[in-house]
Amino acid sequence: MTGSPPDPTTEPTTDATTDPTTDPTADPTAGPAGPKTYPPTPRTTGTRARERMAYDRETVHAVLDAGYLCHLGFVRDGAPVVLPTLYARVGERLYVHGSTGSRPLREAGQTDEGVPVCVTVTHVDGLVLAKAAFHHSVNYRSVVAHGLAYPVTDHEERLLALDAIVENAVPGRAADSRRADPKELAATAVVRVDLDEVSAKSRSGGPGDEPEDLDLPYWSGVLPVSPGYGAPIPADDLAPDIPVPGYLTAR
Repeated sequence: MTGSPPDPTTEPTTDATTDPTTDPTADPTAGPAGPKTYPPTPRTTGTRARERMAYDRETVHAVLDAGYLCHLGFVRDGAPVVLPTLYARVGERLYVHGSTGSRPLREAGQTDEGVPVCVTVTHVDGLVLAKAAFHHSVNYRSVVAHGLAYPVTDHEERLLALDAIVENAVPGRAADSRRADPKELAATAVVRVDLDEVSAKSRSGGPGDEPEDLDLPYWSGVLPVSPGYGAPIPADDLAPDIPVPGYLTAR
């Protein structure tokens, strides 16, 4: 998380705990009065298992807010590229973090028209083991967002975005670390992608075995998968009198 929270010389007008629906940098449709669903488009309409698709904001936001690692897809020199990176949702915007040396983030800063990207977030909830290999599957929750990536150049919005990215990964950490200095901010790039063309897709439940396979002598069911955190490991040079913060021991 090299994209550190705000510059110590300039306090942000909002912090990561700010309600995104009232934050001035957020899309105005983010509030309760805004549309409750994202309109399906040809790019967000599934071709298989359409019953698993969802376009309501509540579902989309829940999937996005449950993660902190996304995959950013773009086209470079005519070929597709997909990079893992950190993100955070603030209202109806995704903020994606990276280095100023990153090709897509650098290209985004060179145009006012935005760079076409695709952002995906996926959570694996279980491995579905059927009696037939063909029917093995995965229980998952995912979001795919298509749009244009724009560089975040406004100072206050950059501080808000970087604070949100750190806080999204480790809640409580933004206020418990040194904020970025001007040199560090200059080396950190942030782009935003508005949540306009978005869909969610998920699968849950057990295997869908064929009736003729039910008597086969193979175990079938679901092997749950869940994220886990180990005990915090202190840095080699950490002073022994600095305790482990409560936001880490409570995870």
